[in-house]
Amino acid sequence: MAEYKTPVLIIGSGPAGYTAGIYTARAGLKPIIVSGEQIGGQLTITNLVENYPGFPDPILGTKLMEDMRQQAQNLGVEIINDKIVEIDFKNHPYECSSENHNLFSGQTIIIATGASARWLGLENETKYRGFGISVCATCDGIFFKNKNVAVIGGGNTAAEEALFLSNYADFVTIIHRRDSLRADKSLQEKIRRNHKIAIEWNSVVEDIIGKENPLEVTGLKIKNVKTDQTKILSVNGVFIAIGHHPNTEIFKGILNMDEQGYIITKHDSTQTNIPGIFAAGDVQSPRFRQAIVAAGSGCIAALEAEAYLLEQKFKYQNL
Repeated sequence: MAEYKTPVLIIGSGPAGYTAGIYTARAGLKPIIVSGEQIGGQLTITNLVENYPGFPDPILGTKLMEDMRQQAQNLGVEIINDKIVEIDFKNHPYECSSENHNLFSGQTIIIATGASARWLGLENETKYRGFGISVCATCDGIFFKNKNVAVIGGGNTAAEEALFLSNYADFVTIIHRRDSLRADKSLQEKIRRNHKIAIEWNSVVEDIIGKENPLEVTGLKIKNVKTDQTKILSVNGVFIAIGHHPNTEIFKGILNMDEQGYIITKHDSTQTNIPGIFAAGDVQSPRFRQAIVAAGSGCIAALEAEAYLLEQKFKYQNL
């Protein structure tokens, strides 16, 4: 067991966490990042990224995160590969305990634990993740230009993904386990009028089919839940849109959250309901789920944490 003390403790290591580390390190605040279970966040399961500014050629999601991590370390950020499992925000400085029995103490906390996609739970889903399987159409849609793709789901996210993909793909098939979509009526109407989108009703995915060398998705085995009939759907890409869940379990009952579990912050701020505790990235805002948005949010959290520490120092100096 080791004890770590820092003015800024950052929980999470995606674009928000690394950016918060970069900015607070440059401010001389000696931040510590506790990386969490998925080091580098969701971008590590994305294949190529070509919409992150500063990279004229597409970059692997894993490489982008490795570069962010290296940049943070070069600036003096201490990164501990561990997972926070218990918190105490009642007393200041705030304390967090980890999976490896380490104790972290922070005068401020930046929560950047992100969100996790909900998956189907199929064996080949993991195998072809990043090689035809995605959870982000705006990230990966362009790589399926003039190809057939499938979208799994029936809510707003699935409808929006399908409509977006229709700008690139040759044809989009929505696979939904019910006989009607849950998406907003306006989105349903857009789908109905789009000749490049069809829907497989009352259907579920039983298996993902693909090639070994190179790894590549070639089809889906789907089953009609009413007739039990199965068939093979020929697709090159599969976009799973059955929702995300924020990684906020340990903060429940302590920080204010919405009905989905996303941390609520003050308007135009990353400040939570507890002074000195900030939330940045997908854990705070589920709307866009883009690396550049998360990074910007991490920057704001860092600047607000710095301002908070200066304010506290000024207050105690004048007591």
